[in-house]
This record gives sequence, C-alpha cells and structure tokens, in this order.
Amino acid sequence: MVVILLFGVLSGVQAPKRSGSALVEGSDSAQVAQIIEDNSSNDKTTALLVATGSDGQKISAAASKKLSEQFNEMSDQLGVSIGRPLASEDSQAMMVPVSWKTVSDDADRATLTDIRSWVAGHPVDAVAQQVTGSTAFAVDITQAFAGADFTLLAVTILIVAVLLIVTYRSPVLWLLPLAVVGLADGTASKIANLLGNWLGLHFDSGVLSVLVFGAGTNYALLLISRYREELRRESEHRTALSQAWLSSFEAILTSNLTVVFALLTLGLAMMEDTRGLGVVCAVGLLIAAGFVLLLLPPILAMAGRKAFWPLIPRPGQEETKQNVFARMASAAMRKPVLNFASLALLIIVLAGSLGGTRLGLDQTQQFRTATESASAMNELVEHFPAGEAQPITVLIDSSDSADLRTTMSNLPDVARVGAPRAIDGTDWQQFMVVTSADPGSQQAQQLVKNMRDVSASDSKATVLVGGQIAEQYDSDQGHLRDLLLIAPLIMVICFAALGWLTRSWRAALTLGMVNLLSAAAAIGIGAMVSSLVFSVDALDIQVPLLAFVFLVALGVDYTIFFTQRVQQNAATMQLPEAVTQAAAHTGSVITSAGLVLAGVFAALAALPLMVLGQLGVIVGLGVLLDTFVVRTLLLPALFATLGRSGRPLFGGRQSRASENHESDNKEIIFHA
Repeated sequence: MVVILLFGVLSGVQAPKRSGSALVEGSDSAQVAQIIEDNSSNDKTTALLVATGSDGQKISAAASKKLSEQFNEMSDQLGVSIGRPLASEDSQAMMVPVSWKTVSDDADRATLTDIRSWVAGHPVDAVAQQVTGSTAFAVDITQAFAGADFTLLAVTILIVAVLLIVTYRSPVLWLLPLAVVGLADGTASKIANLLGNWLGLHFDSGVLSVLVFGAGTNYALLLISRYREELRRESEHRTALSQAWLSSFEAILTSNLTVVFALLTLGLAMMEDTRGLGVVCAVGLLIAAGFVLLLLPPILAMAGRKAFWPLIPRPGQEETKQNVFARMASAAMRKPVLNFASLALLIIVLAGSLGGTRLGLDQTQQFRTATESASAMNELVEHFPAGEAQPITVLIDSSDSADLRTTMSNLPDVARVGAPRAIDGTDWQQFMVVTSADPGSQQAQQLVKNMRDVSASDSKATVLVGGQIAEQYDSDQGHLRDLLLIAPLIMVICFAALGWLTRSWRAALTLGMVNLLSAAAAIGIGAMVSSLVFSVDALDIQVPLLAFVFLVALGVDYTIFFTQRVQQNAATMQLPEAVTQAAAHTGSVITSAGLVLAGVFAALAALPLMVLGQLGVIVGLGVLLDTFVVRTLLLPALFATLGRSGRPLFGGRQSRASENHESDNKEIIFHA
C-alpha cells in the first residue's frame, strides 16, 4: 500500500536535468565566466562550422564560393549571423563562426539542431561540414543519452534475471527477488527525482539503477540462501524464514549502512555531479535494503516451500559439508602464512600498476562513440593552430597589463598573447592567450598553472585565468581534491563497520587493509583493460574516486557476509572448521552475488559516456577479484594466520565458546 501510494504521489515528479556546467564553484575559471557574463552586453551564442576537403584534399575555389553562398542563404533562413570564414594554411579546412541571440539553453540547442539539419540538407561536393562548440557538445550529450537509461535498465534486468535463474535453478523463485528489487528501483528513482528537484542535485539515474539492482539482489541472495538452509532443519517454513531473517539481518544491515555512509561522504565533494550522485545513491540503497528486509519475507512466506520447485529443500536432507569452496578454503589454510603472503604480494603488485595510470581525458574523448562535435574539434586541432579554438582568458584588475602579458608570452607552449581590452563598467582588463599545445593535453593544463603562478608572483594586481582549458584544469583539480578528502573517510567507515562486526580492531584493521589493496589492484587492472577496450590511454578524472567508493564499500559486503558466518560458526567450532563451513555455506551465494554485481556494473557500457564505461569495467573486475580471490582464498588464509597467535579472533567470543565447550565436556564426564 505504501509503494502504491508513493508511485501515485510522485508520478508527476520529473527527473532533474543533467548539469550543463562543469564550472567549479569559487575557482578562477568560474569567476572569469561570471564576470564576463555579468558585464557583457553580448547576448549571443556562438558555434563553429568546420568545413574540410574530402580525403585530405584542398577546398577548391569553386567549393569555397559555393560554401559562402550557402552560408548567406542559411543566415537568411535561420536568422543566424555568419562571421568571417578563416581558411587553414594548408587550404584543407575552413572555420566559420555562426552566432545567434541567446534566449535559453533549450532554445540554443534547438537552433544548433536546425543548423546541423540545414547543413546536412545542403551538401557541397568534395567538402564535409560539421558543427562544434560548447552548445554542440551539449546537444551531442543529450542525443547520446536519448533512450540510454531505458537500454541500461533493460540490460541490467536481463543480466540479473539470467543469473538468478542459473543460481536458483527454479522457474518461479527468481521472479520473487527480481520483482521486489524492481519495485525498490522504481521507488528509489522517484524519490531521487524528488530530492534532486528539492535540493538542486544533478546525478546519473543509470548508476542509481545499477546500484539498487546490484546491491538489492545481493541482499536477497543472502537472505534466500539462509532460508534454504533453515528449510532443511525446520518443518514449518515460516519458522525457517524467521530464523533466516534473524541470522542474516546483522550482515545485511551492516553492509548496507557501510555503503550508505560511504556514499554520503560524497556529499562533501567540491564537484556538483559527485555530490548529487552520492546523496541519491545512498537513499537508493537504504530503500533497496528496506524492500528486501520488509517486503521480500512476506512474499516468500506466502509462496511457501514450493517456490523452490523442483529442488525443494525439506527437513532431513543431507547438507553438503565439503564443496569446492570448502576445499579451496582448506587448501588455503594448510600453509596459511605462506599462502596469505603470496596472495597479498600478488594484490600489491597489481595495485602497483596504478603508478603508471594517467588521469584526465580531453573533451573529444568523453564519448565512447563518435560524435560530430568531437570529430569537428579534432579537425580544428589538425588544421589550425592548436589553441585558436579554445584560447585562455585572462582578467587583470589594472589598467596596465603590459608587464604581465610580456611575462606570459615567454612561457612554454604560448603561441601568442592578444591585445587587452577593457570590460565596460569595471576595472577589469581582458586579454587572450593562445597555446601552441593541444587544448586537451597535459601541456595546456600545465600552462594554466604556470600562468597563475607567474601572476601571483610577478603582479600585485588581482589576476584571474579562465576559459575552457582553465575550466578543465579546475575540474581536474577539484576531483583530485575530492579523492584525497573522501577516500580516507571511506576507509574509516569501513574500519568502523568491521570493528563493530568482529569486536576486534586487530581483525578489522587487517580486513580493511586487504579491502583497500583489493580496490587499488582492481583500479590498476581496470585501467589497463579499459585502455584496450576503449582505446584510450588514460582514465577519466572522475573514475578513481567513484571506483574507489564502489569497490571499497561494495567489496566490504562480501567480507562482512563471510566474516559474520565465520564468527557465528566459531561460537561452536574450532576456527579452521568454522572457516571451512563458512566457505561451504556462503561460497555459492557470494559467488552468485559477485557475478550479479559485476554483471550489472558491466551493463554501464551501454551508456555512451567514457567515464561510465570505464567505471563499469573497473568495478566489475574488482568485484570478481573480491569474489574469487579475496573471499575464496585470501580471507581463509588470513583468518588461519591470525588464529595462530592464540588470541581471540572475534573480541573474545571464540574463546568463551571454547570454554563453554570444554565445560560441557567436563559436565558430561562428571555425570558419566
């Protein structure tokens, strides 16, 4: 009833629009953009029409004349202004500014679409024409995402459905958790839209759906696996279900709150898109856990034992004591110190590959698929001086900028420095600096830093460096600042969660370090794989932080599931047997959960942005590493190594259980 009520009340809430600005609040580039906007009488938007000769040929005089005639015709029909065409030195390309009066962002994008349609309908022989610029990139992003969220959701549901059918081997049972998680995703999306509009958040709904489906399915797999075990002991299925719920509640709640608090730390991020994603994903995961813990149990109770048909668990059925996971755990514990050291060294070596990973993609690499705006920008860089299309804007609050311009002209990678002009009504002087480096390269961003350094040291006036290159530099620095601030907070949260679970800071610290190294190894491997899959030699600047959050927070789930089972078993068993039995009982469910989570993150490759494709590859590989190496081999070896010290592994619980076990034996001997 609550779900139906929520769907009805929130059905009219629209998703917030994607953020169209990459400006970092308070940065130099944001201040430059604001000053120019506030004091400029120019209310026009400009795009660049790029004409190039086919197959690298020069644009002929006849083709150039035909282009000029068509530009005039387009100006009359569409009401746009055509600037002076600029031919490249090799005569193979022509750059033409096209401007129009700004009304709104939507109107600008509609005009840009009309321009492209007009150009496509008026071809010129042996000449290719493309339109680029900031508005063109915004249009391409919108078109690339048209229908992408639906595609992602469909692919995610298909992956989850297939893996659940394989896991349960039942034509009925897989439908129950899938339906519950699907309702959770729908509810989370509507509440996220409400929060986004209320708090002014921007986020990617595709990532939200992936998290809700992945984590929600993991919780459901854990609960149903424990339910299946209890059904082999209890004749009444409702009693079995209540025992399963009580046994798995702590693990589900601990893992869920760990991820939720980790995601909430993203609210401290400087970058707007990171803040919004963290808040709505945290809310989404709370909803997923709530649906699994509160809605799935009554559905399972109504379905009864027959939901597991044809493999219906019944009391008295023999449970598998030694499966492949138990045998692997036993093998890892035969020489625990050697095995743990070897596996830890392997993960450290894989994590070391991070040292050679380059961060930062230029504007043309943001899309996985070819776009007109990126293609046209590449043509501009090839045929015109690299920085002409994206000059660096410098503002100085002084009437004398000669010394500063002279100093900047002597910096490396500076092609030329333009003449200054006053901004009417202010004390600001504005001039342009054109770089000889590729605007998207590290050299161009280093030039921005050098310009700011010389401005701070050589000029007593206030100097602001802005423009698209500076905006990208500020964005990259903002994401790095967020990584350095948030990553340690997430590790503290994971240590606290593991400490609460194990009641042992020694075990929590060791498990947390393993989780940290596993995440670093996954990012290193993922960087290498994504460079092969996506043909780019760098990671998007947003990827390390988002991948770290998901890998550490979601990876600790499997550590919590496994550790809790070891802890429960250790109350009545010796530690080696407790670990072996935990591996036997949780092996299949954790493996299934890992495959589901890896699969749904891999579905992010259905979206067109490079950052999401790289994120999906890295998190997917990281989850598989956690599932098949860390949980299956490394953790059993670690527990056996820690147990050799003789100290209680779980805050004294193990030792008390052993004492109780010994007291029971003495009492039996006494009565005998």
